[in-house]
Amino acid sequence: MDRKVKVAQYGCGKMSKYLIRYVTEHGGELVAAFDFNPEIIGKSVSDVLGIDSIDIKISSAEDADAVLKDVQPDVCIIATRSTMEELKPAFAVCAKNGVNAISTCEESLYPWNSSYEITKELDDLAKENNCTLAGSGYPDMYWGSLITTLAGSLNRIDAIKGISSYNVEDYGIALAEGHGAGISVSDFEKKIGKYNNLNYQETVAAIKDGKVTPSYMWNQNGWLCNKLNLHIVSQTQKCEPIVKKEDIHSDTLNMTINAGDAVGMAAIVTTTTEEGITFETQCQGYVYAADDFDRNDWTFEGEPTTSISVDRPATVELTCATLVNRIPMLIDEKPGYITTEKMPNNYYLTKPMNEYVGIDEMDYSK
Repeated sequence: MDRKVKVAQYGCGKMSKYLIRYVTEHGGELVAAFDFNPEIIGKSVSDVLGIDSIDIKISSAEDADAVLKDVQPDVCIIATRSTMEELKPAFAVCAKNGVNAISTCEESLYPWNSSYEITKELDDLAKENNCTLAGSGYPDMYWGSLITTLAGSLNRIDAIKGISSYNVEDYGIALAEGHGAGISVSDFEKKIGKYNNLNYQETVAAIKDGKVTPSYMWNQNGWLCNKLNLHIVSQTQKCEPIVKKEDIHSDTLNMTINAGDAVGMAAIVTTTTEEGITFETQCQGYVYAADDFDRNDWTFEGEPTTSISVDRPATVELTCATLVNRIPMLIDEKPGYITTEKMPNNYYLTKPMNEYVGIDEMDYSK
């Protein structure tokens, strides 16, 4: 591409500060921004997010259709909510206007096993308008490509076990509430843990009916199995509250969480496959105490048994950088809702991102 990649930002909250800066630092051009918050609509991105020299005014998300039609960006980055049902309007307005779109939404990484109907509808709309939709972020690399790459170094794999944690304070109120932060353990069991004993078919049905929210690892195990060409026999999910012995204040929830109440949850997903490989993966999202930190630990049981730990990963920044580095591949992908296990492994953009658009996969590093 012989010009800058034109980018729109849909959602101007905490993540967008990094997303927009990373886009511009890698040679992209912000041409539009959208949000729902009336307090920032009409203000410049520079004033709201503290990013120098970006005078684009933030438009209402309700005006996205008209603005996208007018400016025709190459890609729109969606950083708002955490489920496909919530993101469907944003993805749809992009697809309607033939704009490629990529989201930080955790479910968007592999929504085929949790929101099939929504994903199929968006897939059809994207194909109809010749654009590509996808999800990316921290799980794309640190729960995905990193794991499948390491798998290629082993002779035999019996089980893959992963634990990853993150501070819900970094991702906004919707995510914190979705993790049960701030409620009592008894309320957690009534609202979230009540579905812990469902079998595979019952869980799938409950997800389809909207009774169960799939954890991030539900989608991630699907991504991993598809990438490794494994066939799922069974998959179950169990959500357990995380509690602390001391009171913890949450700025995001604007409350003090009492000792013994849930500060978040651990979502544990167990997957068995026809090929005999078992996955036990869990994500722990909660309000951190002073001595808590992000972790990402994985173990491959087999020959040889191998473990890897990423110490104190900067999850927010890594989420944003992973997504931005995906942009050239997104633009070059075939139309439809294309999950990233079907794309090449991510690479670092040493040159402006437009110089990677339209080149052969084998030439990405040149």
